[in-house]
Amino acid sequence: MTKYVSIFLLSICSISIFAQTGKMTPVPLKNVKTTTGFWHDRVETARTVTLPHALHQCEESGRFDNFAVAGGLKEGKFRGARFDDSDVFKIVEGASYVLQNHPDPKLDKYVDSLITLFAAAQEPDGYLYTIRTINKDTTGSYDWIAGPYRYSFENGSHELYNVGHLYEAAVAHYQATGKKNLLNVAIKNADHLVKTIGPNPGQLVVVPGHEETETALIRLYHATGKKEYLELSKFFIAMRGRSDKRTLFLDEHKLGPAYFQDQVPFVRQREAVGHAVRAQYLYAAVTDMLMVENDAKYQTALDSIWQDATYKKQYITGGVGAREDGEAFDKAYVLPNDNAYQETCAAIANMLWNQKMYLNTGESKYLDVFERVLYNGFLGGMSVKGNEFFYVNPMASDGKNDFGKGTGAVRSSWFGTACCPSNVSRFLPSMPGYIYAVKDKELFVNLFAGNEATLNVNGNAVKLTQETNYPWEGKVKISVYPEKAGTFPISVRIPGWATGQAIPGDLYTYTAGQPKPVTLLVNGKKIESAVDKGYVRIERNWKKGDVIEVNLDMPVRQVVSSKNIKTNQGKVAIERGPVLYCAEGHDNKGKALSIAIAPEQTFTPEFRKDFLGGINVLKSQDNVTLIPYYAWANRGANEMTVWFTAAK
Repeated sequence: MTKYVSIFLLSICSISIFAQTGKMTPVPLKNVKTTTGFWHDRVETARTVTLPHALHQCEESGRFDNFAVAGGLKEGKFRGARFDDSDVFKIVEGASYVLQNHPDPKLDKYVDSLITLFAAAQEPDGYLYTIRTINKDTTGSYDWIAGPYRYSFENGSHELYNVGHLYEAAVAHYQATGKKNLLNVAIKNADHLVKTIGPNPGQLVVVPGHEETETALIRLYHATGKKEYLELSKFFIAMRGRSDKRTLFLDEHKLGPAYFQDQVPFVRQREAVGHAVRAQYLYAAVTDMLMVENDAKYQTALDSIWQDATYKKQYITGGVGAREDGEAFDKAYVLPNDNAYQETCAAIANMLWNQKMYLNTGESKYLDVFERVLYNGFLGGMSVKGNEFFYVNPMASDGKNDFGKGTGAVRSSWFGTACCPSNVSRFLPSMPGYIYAVKDKELFVNLFAGNEATLNVNGNAVKLTQETNYPWEGKVKISVYPEKAGTFPISVRIPGWATGQAIPGDLYTYTAGQPKPVTLLVNGKKIESAVDKGYVRIERNWKKGDVIEVNLDMPVRQVVSSKNIKTNQGKVAIERGPVLYCAEGHDNKGKALSIAIAPEQTFTPEFRKDFLGGINVLKSQDNVTLIPYYAWANRGANEMTVWFTAAK
């Protein structure tokens, strides 16, 4: 497998740590390790299967060779697409998360070998874009891909987008290893951008065609303290919708400026529009910016866009981007099922954006969206074995339609445009870093997963352990071990589904089967603590070995859509806990699409350890079998549906 280092690697298990200055502070990934259960199994799958698979695919497809050729280390031509550099950087970011809490000398050495290639490919002034460097002495067809000169084709070139992922990888690698070899490559490139692009005489006034650099620059600012990176990100954001001030426009693309979120200045935007991944990376960057500097106009715009995306344009999986044309948000309430696009990258972008919104505000509604995407829209994008993927995630399938991408009907081991597998490779190992947060003297438990963590609460080191079979069961045991006994609050998030709200807003609602009240015990004694703004808050003098027990009722519930979603009228979906279910033809005599569900129909959960990675199957009294939506299409092409005819 390895051409540049005589190593095969298998190691990953960490998350991006955003050292924000906002109200909430995430607990560093290094401090959180999964131990058993649902997420531990998947993080281990990422480490032992997904990451090695992605690295192998990069070698086979020439993605690593491009850096070697650009750096003069070997002869050859550019292979692949203009955005392929970003896939490599994303996978290195994922590998770096592994190293943050799962030391692996072979993986460390392998990543260093790749960093050597990146440094070789970087031009003396810091510029890094392998397709241009390799083709700099040629003219013709490559011009439309990279442009005739640097930053001349930003609506399609991806040269700024690619280095955004470089910055993310560099910060993750530095946090993992303390080494600056990759960080120095990123800093050299960012310094080049600061000199080249901006409002000063002689500088180019351009913005990234594919957003990501904006949020990455702010992350690099937090890691280095170099405020010019923050200022460049703010400049990029401010220049959207300002073609009158720019050297080059972004409205040459046939899909128009809204595709790039470039139709009006951001402070005047009120709706989620255009390419769903680009859009949400921009919205994430604005959220990052607001955590550093408050700005009422930007906040108003961001809040309006979030409400539009969440209340009007989101699938029940938490997926977004309904349109195949432009991989874009459609009009409000236009959410087709069999032609649902829902790119896997858009699900990841939705999680990243909502996590940042949570950090900025402390409001649990953003975590309700995050969790819904996590268990459904995101996990649906990868196979249970971890080495096959969906680019597109439909809500129904006839077993044939594949959107021309090898998806929809069957999963693929890789794609020519491999943004989704590489994005999964970077996000999944980061999952433990989203479980906890702190604010001043308060500790927040936001997600449920078997883990051990060490948190700093007002200078006191507090070890926490979680034991749970979530999402299959609603019991969670949290043990508290403060280094010194002390009084401080622990706030435990109670998911919206556990209090009767399917998702923020009224786009989807439960019909019946409301859960019983949440039960809370401390050291075996029931305590009364009302759910307030999504949390139960327990303040006491904590001593070593204190135990919190949370019991969440998990009835099987039917879900209906807003009357505004025309495609779902007369239909119901089925959920249990945070997990959305579907029917596959494999389990229902090949006829998933014709299943009808009556209001009184009941389902019984049955855990099958050795089936589809270990899942709860739902069985009805009339032999309808449902599986989690994320687990479909792991047994070949067949019919599938999430929305069932509501029998009368």
